[in-house]
Amino acid sequence: MTTRPVVLSIGGSDPTGLAGLAVDVRTINALGAHPASVVSAVTAQNSETVSSLNPVPAATLAAQLDALDPARISAVKTGLLANAEQIQVVAAFLRRSGLPAVVDPVLASSSGYAFLDDSGLHALRKELLPLARVVTPNIPEAQQLSGSRSRNPQQLAGALQHHRQLSVIVKGGHADDAQSHVSDAYQGPDEAFLLSSARQQSPNTRGTGCLFASALAAALAHGERVQDAAVIAKMTLNQALRNGYSPGGQTPGAPAPAHWPDAIADLPALLKGAEAHRHEAAFASCGPTPLGLYPIVDRADWLRRLLPLGVSTIQLRCKDLSGQALDNEIARAVAIARRYRARLFINDHWQAAIRHGAYGVHLGQEDLDSAKTAAIADAGLRLGISTHCHAEVARAVALRPSYIACGPVFPTNTKIMPWQPLGLPGLRYWQALLQDYPVVAIAGIKPGNIAEVAASGVSGIAMITAITGAPDPQAVTAELIARIDAARAIKPH
Repeated sequence: MTTRPVVLSIGGSDPTGLAGLAVDVRTINALGAHPASVVSAVTAQNSETVSSLNPVPAATLAAQLDALDPARISAVKTGLLANAEQIQVVAAFLRRSGLPAVVDPVLASSSGYAFLDDSGLHALRKELLPLARVVTPNIPEAQQLSGSRSRNPQQLAGALQHHRQLSVIVKGGHADDAQSHVSDAYQGPDEAFLLSSARQQSPNTRGTGCLFASALAAALAHGERVQDAAVIAKMTLNQALRNGYSPGGQTPGAPAPAHWPDAIADLPALLKGAEAHRHEAAFASCGPTPLGLYPIVDRADWLRRLLPLGVSTIQLRCKDLSGQALDNEIARAVAIARRYRARLFINDHWQAAIRHGAYGVHLGQEDLDSAKTAAIADAGLRLGISTHCHAEVARAVALRPSYIACGPVFPTNTKIMPWQPLGLPGLRYWQALLQDYPVVAIAGIKPGNIAEVAASGVSGIAMITAITGAPDPQAVTAELIARIDAARAIKPH
């Protein structure tokens, strides 16, 4: 039996179908969740004006919520709430249900009609925001909620992020239209970043705020982390703007979310810390030859044993050496790799890799926080980056590396990871989405499943214990190379 998570949307109706609940329903359905809807207000509006706002009585709103079983709901999205009484009803529902809520504070229409008075704004701040998992204001809404005059999305997000569980995403679409990119600012309990995408010159922009928030709620309903849900919501919005249409010639028209986002064109750049902008140029290519079997080893002597067997890509990952011993080990590995013309990536130790002229550097997400990627690029070294989720992939793509590693593909005991394994469907998703990059499959890969992994089309397959822990590592390596070659030789029907 096919099941879908349920997302409850609470908001107003729009007779044109271009904002409010109509947008929420289309978006939630497009992302593979079931939309439940509770009406807070009946509006009379179009693209030019709002002629009337007709809130449903608080008792009617409460009755609609009481008709629902919270145990069957995975996430809540709130949009237009017309007064303090409605906000109190919704807050009471969230308190007793404990459901994760995306609060989209719809304070005014795009035509300038104010939906909420001062008492409602006070109730929103005091009653609803403390119960939210995520709040998604645009710049004017963030100014009203925070009392700040700043138009900087990062400053506004920081001003609103005031308790432990809350994440704030200030949407940057109201920033200067002359800017080539639209950047949304994320501020969570533990991290902050920007999500930046090229500004689309589309006339079909009604309801974009509703769309973003409902996409975020749908992603949460599917079990995504808030950071990843934010990336998925941004991708969904970009997809919808690309596919927008004009109903009956009406302008502005409707963005059109179609399905779970799966195109690299829609992936935003996640910019964090010192990564203030996209790299001007991509890192050097690894060449036309697939990366192939990609052993990860802890000593240079492994290169002497494995490279003669046809291994063309290898990584030195020394976690138990430091100082001169580490430097000597890296120097030896670089010398051996040059002899065999192999692509040697040094894990983490980018300064030594530059100093000894290694082929490339491999960095995990934590390493990116301290590594100077510009120095790696200036030295002409290649860069590979590990990723496990949408947010990490968006950060990697912003740096335009030489390859992107995706995993864990299968469960592994090599390293404790909080991520659910991708499985082959998840690996195929990233391989298709990251079509501009060589993809390396990582974690849990063994001789028994390597052929299926190779058949997904990935450029490289990283392995550790299946090789280094084998009784006969050379024989296993030769067998793995043969299995990869055989799998790639089979043409799909």
